[in-house]
Amino acid sequence: MADTYRLSISETISEIQNKNISPVDLAETLLSRIDELDPELKAWVTVDREDVLGQAKQSELDQEHGNIKPLHGVSVGLKDIFYTAGMRTSACSRILSEFVPDYDATSVVKLREAGAIIIGKAVTTEFASSDPSPSLNPWNLNHTPGGSSSGSSVAVAAGMCTAALGSQTGGSTCRPAAYNGIVGLKPTYARISRHGVVPLSWSLDTVGILVRSVEDAALMLQVMSGYDPLDSRSANEPVPNFVEQMIRHQQAPVVGLLKDFFFEQSTPEVVMHTEQVIEKLAAAGAEIKEITLPDSFKSSHACQRIVSNVEAATFHREWYKEKADEYGPKIRGNIEMGMLVSGIDYLQAQRLRRQFRSDMVNILSSVDALLMPTTPSPAPDNLNTTGDSIFQAPWTSSGLPTITIPTGLAANGLPLGTQLAGLPFEEGALLGVSSWCEQVLNVDLWPSNYM
Repeated sequence: MADTYRLSISETISEIQNKNISPVDLAETLLSRIDELDPELKAWVTVDREDVLGQAKQSELDQEHGNIKPLHGVSVGLKDIFYTAGMRTSACSRILSEFVPDYDATSVVKLREAGAIIIGKAVTTEFASSDPSPSLNPWNLNHTPGGSSSGSSVAVAAGMCTAALGSQTGGSTCRPAAYNGIVGLKPTYARISRHGVVPLSWSLDTVGILVRSVEDAALMLQVMSGYDPLDSRSANEPVPNFVEQMIRHQQAPVVGLLKDFFFEQSTPEVVMHTEQVIEKLAAAGAEIKEITLPDSFKSSHACQRIVSNVEAATFHREWYKEKADEYGPKIRGNIEMGMLVSGIDYLQAQRLRRQFRSDMVNILSSVDALLMPTTPSPAPDNLNTTGDSIFQAPWTSSGLPTITIPTGLAANGLPLGTQLAGLPFEEGALLGVSSWCEQVLNVDLWPSNYM
């Protein structure tokens, strides 16, 4: 079958079940693409060809015995902060350059149990923070791919894996997804276990999903969600059938449009693009309600930064004493800022975060989802930055689920995305609204040099 690297998760499973492709053939195709493309794009830290083909052969054996699993034969890349037993997990830092865990992260365990093939460890910015990674944007090599989930986003965008895991502490899933023209889902805080994931900020870190469609995001979320006693902050919430909920909510929604702040901070081109998106959705039957942000939004960015910096300083404290010079300049600056914050200011930031979450839950009770641009501009023409996370940080700070979908191209040929936010632990409804928008807009982006 031609272009198997372009298959979605559901298409992959269907083609494998119908024996049109085999897990081994698909794995070999993706490994060949990695061999061809990665010397230029630099998306991967570690790819163990022998291990990948071994997993694929086991998938074929399982199929022969009638054991088809939810993600059977689907290739998944892991941001290099997810523990993998026997495989180096460096967080792309000199501090952990030789670290090899002896167990898998809970999310990785669940992916393996669901039949996924772990194809490798994708590049992250150092410790999932702000220092740019070597990964390059497949749409234009001179523009940032974003971060911190840079390699994961590039790998999915260029067809080197079907799905990838990222994480989000500020804007590290949805921003690079938008810059690379793919779908990025940040679930509700604590929906997916962080056990075995190198932390940046315990109160904010959220496992992110990078895929090519909203349905693929639902399928990935399904197998990884759920309470984990090994993660003290893991949410003990029911796990519904997200695909069923998505389908049930695939109807013309009531959309809350956020203009103030988001339009003020965007380029004129992004404002115009978002208005065109809204016009198309309204023409298809969506009810659009302009929403005013609460006063608590004003402190949301500062609160996110304070909490992130303090908790990063706490985690890195002992290493920093001995190896400060081995950190990149931006994460080092964040750690040092965190060391200067008083306990009173930290607790005040946590209090204000709770107030903001409560205010946003009240606002979301009157709409099906909130809509805004994903980023203020397309990916910047600057490899010394990962871009601006100001459009994601409030939702990470409040813990609300958010998703970005690709919605077009800028005049310079780079992708643009639109972001939607929903109620906590109501990802199924958010996925349904997003899937409806995805179908109405009918945008499928591939970087022309890597098709």
